[in-house]
Amino acid sequence: MMGVYRRGILVFGVVSAALGIAIAIRTGTFIGILIGLLFVAVGAGRVYLLYRR
Repeated sequence: MMGVYRRGILVFGVVSAALGIAIAIRTGTFIGILIGLLFVAVGAGRVYLLYRR
């Protein structure tokens, strides 16, 4: 059961990072890039905390 949870966290992190990149590229405005970078940071943080243990 824990493997399913860890895989879900990994998928969530990668998807949120990909969405952040897409948002930053698609909008091109300062606010859009800022929100995109925040999504990337959330995704990278989730993956980092997952593998830190």
